[in-house]
Amino acid sequence: MSYTRIIPALARAGSGNLRRIASSSRLRSTVASTQPDPAESEQQPIESCTVVKKPALVDLISQTSTAPALHTGTISIDFENTQEAYRSKDTLELLRSLLVFKLCTYDFLVDKNKELMDLSKALLGQKLFEWLMKMTFYGQFVAGEDQESIRPLIQKNRAFGVGSVLDYSVEEDLTQEEAEKKEMDSCVSEAEKESPGLDHREKKYQAHRRFGDRRGGVISARTYFYADEAKCDHHMETFLNCIRASGGSSEDGFSAIKMTALGRPQFLLQFSEVLVKWRRFFSFLAAQQGKAGMEALEQKLELEQLQDSLTKLGVAPKDDIDNWFTGEKLGSSGTIDLLDWNSLINDRTRISNLLLVPNMETGQLEPLLSKFSEEEERQMKRMLQRMDVLAKHAEEHGVRLMVDAEQTYFQPAISRLTLEMQRIFNTNKPVIFNTYQCYLKEAYDNVSVDVELSRREGWLFGAKLVRGAYMYQERSRAAEIGYEDPINPDYQATNYMYHRCLDYVLEEIGHNRQANVMVASHNEETVKFTLERMNDMGLCPTENKVYFGQLLGMCDQISFPLGQAGFPVYKYVPYGPVNEVMPYLSRRAQENRGFMKGSQKERLLLWNELKRRLLSGQILYRPAY
Repeated sequence: MSYTRIIPALARAGSGNLRRIASSSRLRSTVASTQPDPAESEQQPIESCTVVKKPALVDLISQTSTAPALHTGTISIDFENTQEAYRSKDTLELLRSLLVFKLCTYDFLVDKNKELMDLSKALLGQKLFEWLMKMTFYGQFVAGEDQESIRPLIQKNRAFGVGSVLDYSVEEDLTQEEAEKKEMDSCVSEAEKESPGLDHREKKYQAHRRFGDRRGGVISARTYFYADEAKCDHHMETFLNCIRASGGSSEDGFSAIKMTALGRPQFLLQFSEVLVKWRRFFSFLAAQQGKAGMEALEQKLELEQLQDSLTKLGVAPKDDIDNWFTGEKLGSSGTIDLLDWNSLINDRTRISNLLLVPNMETGQLEPLLSKFSEEEERQMKRMLQRMDVLAKHAEEHGVRLMVDAEQTYFQPAISRLTLEMQRIFNTNKPVIFNTYQCYLKEAYDNVSVDVELSRREGWLFGAKLVRGAYMYQERSRAAEIGYEDPINPDYQATNYMYHRCLDYVLEEIGHNRQANVMVASHNEETVKFTLERMNDMGLCPTENKVYFGQLLGMCDQISFPLGQAGFPVYKYVPYGPVNEVMPYLSRRAQENRGFMKGSQKERLLLWNELKRRLLSGQILYRPAY
C-alpha cells in the first residue's frame, strides 16, 4: 500500500500542486551502496574539508561504527568556553537564565506553575503580570508576541550564527473533559458511531476516551484538538503567517507545522491503520518465502512466488495480479521489495475506496470501514488541500517546512503525507522536512526506507531527528489497551537508535550530497558524535547538509559555539501573546525540571561566565552586532 498512487486520487479534488507527482522513472540502487558514482562525482565536485577535532567518544558508536580514526581537524569547538557561548547575551540575560533554571528545580513551583501564574495575574493585574513573565519565563523561552516583536531577537541570533525555526505556540486551554470530548467526536467515524464493533479496526488505531486528552504525559509537544473545519482553516492561516514571518526575518529559516491542526484526525487514524496493515501483509508474504526477521529493505520477494501466493489467497483475480507486476517500475529484477510493494495500489476516485486492507486470515481485500459519509470524504480532501497550500507558500517564500512528529497511531499517515510533499517540492532544494522519533523501535526502518525511496526517485531527502516526545503516554496507552509497546526499552536503546539513524543519513549525505538532516538534540555527546562523523566523511559545515537544532532559551553553550564556527544551527523559536502561550510555558518549566536536575552543567557555565565578566570588568557587557 503506498502513497505513490494514493495521492493522485486524493488530489483531484484539491489544488493543482498535489497532482504533480514526481517523475515515474526510478533510479535503481542498492541499500549497501556506499561509493559515489564516478560520473556523479565529476558533476558535483566537493572540496575536501576537515570539520572538527574532538576526542573519540560515543558508542553507537563502538557497537556498530567501523569508521576510521579521526583526522586532525582545523576547527576546534570548545563547548565550555563561556565567553564564546554567551557572546550574544548581556549580563541581565545571564541572570535571568540562572533564575529561571533554578526555579525549574523546585518541584512545588513546577507542579503548581499554572495555579501560581493564575494567582500572580489576579494579584498583580494584567500589565504587571506580563512584565513579570517577560522578565522571567516568557522572556527566557518565548521570542515575542507577534512577527514584528520577534524580529530583533531573530536578527541578533542570526548575527551570531544561529537561525530560527518559527513556531506560533498559542494553544487552547481546555479542561481534560473538553479535550476528551473533542477527541472522541473527531476520531470516531459515523459508521462506528452507528454500529460500534462491526468494522475490522485494531485497538491501537481506535479512539479511547481514557487517552482522549493527548496532552497527558507530554511536556515537550504542542497538542491540537479538532473542533470544526473553520478551526482548521484558522490554523492554516496561522501557519501561513508563520511562514511569512520566517521569510521576512531570515534568509534561510524554517517554519514548524503539526498535521493534526489541519484536519479531522479520524483520517490520520484510518490511513495509518491501512498503511500498517499493508506493510504487515508484505512481512507475512516475506515470511512465507523464508525471509522473516530481515531489515525492511533487505526483504526481497521472488516475483513468481509472490504472484502464486496472492492468487492462492484470493487477493484479486489472477489477471489483475499479473498486471500489477508488468509496469516499467516493477519486476525488472525478478524481485519485489517494500518500496515496489508500496506502489501497487490502484488509482481510485474516492478516498474511501483507497482505505482497503488485506484480511490476514482470508486474504481478501476489505474496506476498513463499512461506509463513509460524504462529509467525511470532503474533510479528508480539505486536509490535503491545506497541506498543499502551506508547502507551496513555503516554497514561494524561501522557507523550509518542518512537519512535526506526533503519536504512533497518527504517525504512519503523517509520514506518508509528508513524504509525498517531499516528492513534489524537494526536487531542486529541500523544502519539506519530516521528523523521525528515534525512541521508536521501527525508527531505523522508517528512515532507511524513506532515504532509499528518495535515492531511487531523485528527490532531496530532508529529516529532523529527535528522540521523541510521547514516551510515557505511548507506553501507558499500549499497556492499558493491549498492543505492543512501540517504544525502545530504555534510554540506552534510544540513544543507540538515534545514532544509528543519524549515521545512516550522514552516510547518504557522504555518498551523494542529496540528503539533509537536522540533529535536533540538547545532548552534547550526540552533537560531538555528529561532528566526528562529519569529520570522518569530509563533510563541510558550509555545505549546509547537516543542521543542528535546540530550543530557544536552552543549551546556548551548544548552539552559539556551533553557529560561530560556521555550522548551520537553529533555535526553535516560539512566539505568541503572553496569556495564550501559558500552556507552552508550563511545559517548558516541566521539561527543564528534569533537564536541570539531571545536569547542572548549564547553570555552572552561566555562573562561570558571570564571574569571568565580573573579574575582567565586563559586568556591563552588551553584545555588539
